[in-house]
Amino acid sequence: MSLSKFNVTDSVAIVSPPNEPIENPPTINVIDSPLTALPFHEQIELMLHWANQNLSKVVCVANVHMLMEATWHEDLGAVLKSADLVTPDGMPLVWMMNLLGARTQDRVAGMDILLTLCQAASSQDCSIFFVGSTTETLERMRLGLKSDFPNLQIAGMEPLPFRPLTPSEDKALIAKINQSGAGLLMVCLGCPKQERWMAEHKNKIQAVMIGLGGAFPVYAGIQRRAPLLVRRAGLEWLYRLIQEPQRLWGRYRKTIPPFVWLALKQLLRKQRWT
Repeated sequence: MSLSKFNVTDSVAIVSPPNEPIENPPTINVIDSPLTALPFHEQIELMLHWANQNLSKVVCVANVHMLMEATWHEDLGAVLKSADLVTPDGMPLVWMMNLLGARTQDRVAGMDILLTLCQAASSQDCSIFFVGSTTETLERMRLGLKSDFPNLQIAGMEPLPFRPLTPSEDKALIAKINQSGAGLLMVCLGCPKQERWMAEHKNKIQAVMIGLGGAFPVYAGIQRRAPLLVRRAGLEWLYRLIQEPQRLWGRYRKTIPPFVWLALKQLLRKQRWT
């Protein structure tokens, strides 16, 4: 098995869930999208608290690309505004939140969410269902998870076709997830498809749905994650571009310049009124 091993200590350590969970987490708007202004470990605790009650929740893991898509597409913007958590995945979003008042905000990235929740769920009566991606990727993940988290309860793994599911297929998938008893549902359909899918299944699937996008192939060893120093420097986008230039060059060219412009406008407005 040629899976890369991940060090969970790269993530913030888990502490006991709060006695009085925050029902309405604070947010900070970055170019008109609300990002959850809580540190990594508190966002993880909240996901676990909801999962242990099998609550239907939507967690969007946001980067620059997602915020620009939400700016251009009103329906996706509405999804982010109605989501229960919108975590700041990319460092540019963390920096913006720091400048806008959340001075201690840290990154809440998809891969760190995956690793930390798998570690925490292994010691709790909380199982995880994985949906999306391909059969090959999911099987490689299954082998890696069994090795890294031997006590983890995998409730199920379901790849999805690229085409939309028929109503009967969708109904069967919902029933399968709910009958599994999973408290956490990891979704890998790519942005913005997975965000729309989670919003459509709110209150149908009784689990915390978390859109993890590219985390599945990275954990499976199909793609490599940037080293920790590169991630902390905010250069993970460049590391990914080097790995997938044909797929990502057009996206970055389309999204980064307008994001920088909108972010600067927001910061200038804030300075003008403070």
